[in-house]
Amino acid sequence: MTLRTLLTVALLCGAPGVFAADLALPAGASRTVERATELDSFNAPLGAFDGAHVPMQTLEGSVTRTAWRIDTGGLTSLQVMAPLRQQIEDLGYRIDFECESAACGGFDFRFAIEVLPGPNMYVNIASYRYLTAFKGPADNPSEALTVLASVTAASAYVQIINAVAASALAENGAVTTPVPRVDPGSAGQGEGRTPPTGDFLAQGFVILQDLEFATGTSELGAGPFASLAQLAEALARRPDLRVALVGHTDTVGDLAVNITLSRERARAVRTRLIDGYGIDASRLDAEGMGYLAPVATNLTPEGREQNRRVEAIILNFE
Repeated sequence: MTLRTLLTVALLCGAPGVFAADLALPAGASRTVERATELDSFNAPLGAFDGAHVPMQTLEGSVTRTAWRIDTGGLTSLQVMAPLRQQIEDLGYRIDFECESAACGGFDFRFAIEVLPGPNMYVNIASYRYLTAFKGPADNPSEALTVLASVTAASAYVQIINAVAASALAENGAVTTPVPRVDPGSAGQGEGRTPPTGDFLAQGFVILQDLEFATGTSELGAGPFASLAQLAEALARRPDLRVALVGHTDTVGDLAVNITLSRERARAVRTRLIDGYGIDASRLDAEGMGYLAPVATNLTPEGREQNRRVEAIILNFE
């Protein structure tokens, strides 16, 4: 599928021949998060914020969401976006919309569109660009591809969302949207929302699926938990890594309460890694997102259970 092709050429990893000679991107660009769902909906922006809303085209099908961080300062949003735009056009997409910062609608546009949560993705309101491209008829596209590029003085962030309509998948005999794969030494690889911990170094993140907390509390069960042991082993093999432990909840209850609870659960996991496995505290951050980053529907008990989780996200490859 097209997203595999787009990212395999290592657009963000400084591959020879991809960028113009005067644009030097470091090979250390890293993927911060990746989420893929077989059946989901995505609203692709068709225009800037018009004072009331952002016009959208909705696709239902397979959706892959990926964010990247480039630890190079001094780039402009156009320097990041332009090579991506060219590759997208070369792959046969039709670019229907592109805007920059204030012309997009500033805060209003940014908060109307889908953006992966921090620390995986960061949007500098003063310096970002957005692009929407399609394949297929304008009134019923078979595929949408959006790129959000944001830069700061120290780094740049890129979010790529690829949505393939269910009808197009059926015609091609595909079941899921393939997930981008690149050299694990630079950005990681893997597929699906919940990769096993064994893929942590390649994937860049992992959901610690077997953790147990008492309902409504941050008290971590006695364990042992295989996911923590595997995470600790991975950290022991790579003493240069720093990791963010990020807690998540379902939508039951107040947002502020859920953010606090999710943060406290992440801190409990951090404490267990420090006290139980000897991981240096300076290598572990703990944050909470509450119910702001679901991986499943909150309308069913099964979905809410999936959303109550702690993730480990690699912050750097030094």
